Amino acid sequence: MNTKVKAIIAAQKMPLRKAAPYLAANGVPVFPCAEAGKSPLVKHGLLGATADATKVERWWSRWPMANIAMPTGPASGFDVVDVDVRESGSGYESFHRAATRLCAEDWAMRVLTPSGGMHFYYPITPGRSQPNWVSGKTHIDFRGAGGYIILPPSVGTCDHDLRQPYTLVEVRTKANPIDGNALRDFLEPEWTQRRFATKLGKQPTEARANVLKAWVATRPEGERNAGLFWAACRMAEAGHGFDTTVEALAPAAEHSGLLSREIMATVRSAFRHAHPATAAAPAQPEPRPFVSSRQAVLAL
Repeated sequence: MNTKVKAIIAAQKMPLRKAAPYLAANGVPVFPCAEAGKSPLVKHGLLGATADATKVERWWSRWPMANIAMPTGPASGFDVVDVDVRESGSGYESFHRAATRLCAEDWAMRVLTPSGGMHFYYPITPGRSQPNWVSGKTHIDFRGAGGYIILPPSVGTCDHDLRQPYTLVEVRTKANPIDGNALRDFLEPEWTQRRFATKLGKQPTEARANVLKAWVATRPEGERNAGLFWAACRMAEAGHGFDTTVEALAPAAEHSGLLSREIMATVRSAFRHAHPATAAAPAQPEPRPFVSSRQAVLAL
């Protein structure tokens, strides 16, 4: 357990005025936010965060009830997944499905927020900076470089303006980084599609098939056929033939859990979609079927 985690554990039992300089003295960069709020009280906001305990002491002498904020990403060494609970829905189910799928259950700490949501803290990968993003429809936000969160023992308001604390509820001795892009890919397939399309456009022609293979192989359950269909359309539009497309994408699709008959049907559908004029063309020779690795083993 590192020094910063130990400091956050100890600080949650202190008054805010003592907790803030204690955190700073133990290497946690902080800055003050409004009482029971999230708005920075210092001019440069999170850019002014510091682990200078003397400076932090002066801030909290001026604002003794200020909430304590910590920048996320490389500035503090933590990326944080913020799972929200709102009237429109909760992010818990989506997050737990994603964490299980991505083997991302080794968070360092879990903090209950005043609204009933949760902050999951992950150690960063040294030298890696991940950007912030917001997934409104799944009620999950990612706080990385350029973001910040409110630390215990700060407080916030919930229903009827009642004040509730940020409460540390779990600490894990085994903690691993989380891949922010992989998490968003799982939560928002349409965002991933745009990201891969942008990446695809920057690749030389011969490398594009590899980008599409990666897209197909990483589709979660429920998005597998759609992922294969999109990738096959892109290959068809680029002028690749049916057999070439099957050879390029089918192994990745099989790895994601699709059966060979589903793969062939989806690729055929993609070619009809990409080249609708060929639907009325004279019948062509039947393309050679894709033989999955399972079928090949059974045939031995």
